[in-house]
Amino acid sequence: MATALITGATAGIGAAYAKLLAKEGFDLVLVARDLPRLKGVAKELSKLYKIKAETIKADLTKPAQLAKVEKRLANNSKPIEVLINNAGFGLKDSFLVSNLAKEQELLDVLVTAPMRLSHAVLPGMIKRNSGSIVNVSSVASFIAGGTYSAAKSYLTVFSEYLHTELRDTNIKVSALCPGFTRTEFHARGKMKMSGLPNYMWTAVDQVVAKSWRYVKAGKVICIPGWQYMLLSSIARIAPRPLVRKLGIKIRRKQR
Repeated sequence: MATALITGATAGIGAAYAKLLAKEGFDLVLVARDLPRLKGVAKELSKLYKIKAETIKADLTKPAQLAKVEKRLANNSKPIEVLINNAGFGLKDSFLVSNLAKEQELLDVLVTAPMRLSHAVLPGMIKRNSGSIVNVSSVASFIAGGTYSAAKSYLTVFSEYLHTELRDTNIKVSALCPGFTRTEFHARGKMKMSGLPNYMWTAVDQVVAKSWRYVKAGKVICIPGWQYMLLSSIARIAPRPLVRKLGIKIRRKQR
């Protein structure tokens, strides 16, 4: 039975991906910081879908803890067939006044961790000529909306590069670029979202279902929701000064 490893697996997109993959028969390796919650998710999915679920308590901003996850990914006796790089968080403050330690943690979780985890899992995938990597990016990667956008831009471009590099193999790499999705993400970041109209929200299960369809179809960029397909298309063809103004406007409203 194939195994999938998911970071940030206790809530939001990570939890939804864990549920979807368990339902499809994958054994799971679930990674997060909150061990009691992590064990609760693992127990629930194991019982419900009759699969095995390992847990790894890890804070991906800590090199030694990140190394534990890398070691599991590199274990070819228990190969990981699917890697979901989902862990992440956002900062509401402007970079001009933000906490530097928090900015470094953002970079560690959104850029360094996915890069290192992908590097750890790929040798085994290449040897088997099979596997999938999903990098949970954001529609924010197409605008200039602070350091979060910058980090997500790395993930989107990194995914496009790997997808192209591996085009002659059976390894699939896809960037999931959601818009505003109903999860704990914005509440954790203390962002003001009350003014966002309902039609701009997407449902997490639908977001993940579309992402997985795209992965299996070998498509590199998945943007769930007609509204975000439209906005991302505009962002990619509009003059950059306009895109920059849009990005800063969105960021200021969230504060």
